[in-house]
Amino acid sequence: MHLLSYRAGSGDAPRLGARTGNRVTDLAALAAAAGADLPGDLAALIRAGEPALATARTLLADARSLLAGAPADASLPLAEVTLCAPLRPGKIVGIGLNYVEHVEESHRSLDTERELPDRPVLFDKPATAVTGPGGPILHNADLTKQLDWECELAVVIGRTARRVAEADALRHVFGYSIVNDVSARDQRRSGQWFFSKGQDSYCPFGPVVVTADEIPDPQNLDLSLRVNGVTMQDSNTRHMLFGIARLIADISSGMTLEPGDVIATGSPSGVGAAQVPPQFLQPGDLVEATVERIGTLANPVVDARTHDLAGRHDGPRA
Repeated sequence: MHLLSYRAGSGDAPRLGARTGNRVTDLAALAAAAGADLPGDLAALIRAGEPALATARTLLADARSLLAGAPADASLPLAEVTLCAPLRPGKIVGIGLNYVEHVEESHRSLDTERELPDRPVLFDKPATAVTGPGGPILHNADLTKQLDWECELAVVIGRTARRVAEADALRHVFGYSIVNDVSARDQRRSGQWFFSKGQDSYCPFGPVVVTADEIPDPQNLDLSLRVNGVTMQDSNTRHMLFGIARLIADISSGMTLEPGDVIATGSPSGVGAAQVPPQFLQPGDLVEATVERIGTLANPVVDARTHDLAGRHDGPRA
């Protein structure tokens, strides 16, 4: 299933939906028509576990007949709805330097270590950094002259993971999405990345979460990123230095991963800081991050000093 959060109209509360082709179906409306019980948002659906997921699958399989007794707006063209971030994660664990060529370009352009890391490099992004599809990436010229992009496969945790063995790790995955790990390169502080990567809007997330059963091999997905239509990143998840199972095992060795948490699995080469000359985001730019079998996450860059954050689509909380 391709699950998402969306608004059907201005001022509407976010709804839990499923994308089928070019349409969005309201899962709560299907549940009501069937007399079934289903959580009303994706974070709650994840926490409810496999029984709720099985109910959602059954409802979608019967959608044609159920929609006959549902409100008219229970199924809408994708173009007529506003997508939100799928959910607001409890925590976002970022992975640095997880593609070999990105390690090399980061050493050259960002003064990181030349050697490949021997264990995953971890950092965090706060939930307040999340913005949804179409949400603005805020460029604050008072804080950065080096606003950069990073297309990443996002792993959404579905079951509590604590000291998980690598062989069992993928059983804890609910699904996969896209994160753009936006970074202010000139806001690193004594080697620490939190403010560089954690400012408001620095975690575009979406457009959907594809359940794990539809992506049996997450280590073989093409991913790319375009700025104003020009391809800047183009790689495949098979080039990760540490695969998803290893990441979950490593993180959960000392930090409990909970349903709805997100792991941003690292960026391939092609970031703006490594261009010759360096190229950074400016107001008016459009950034499009694409991952095979998931879709494209598009976000405009706007001037933070003149933009109101009140309309940010950060999704329901996990």
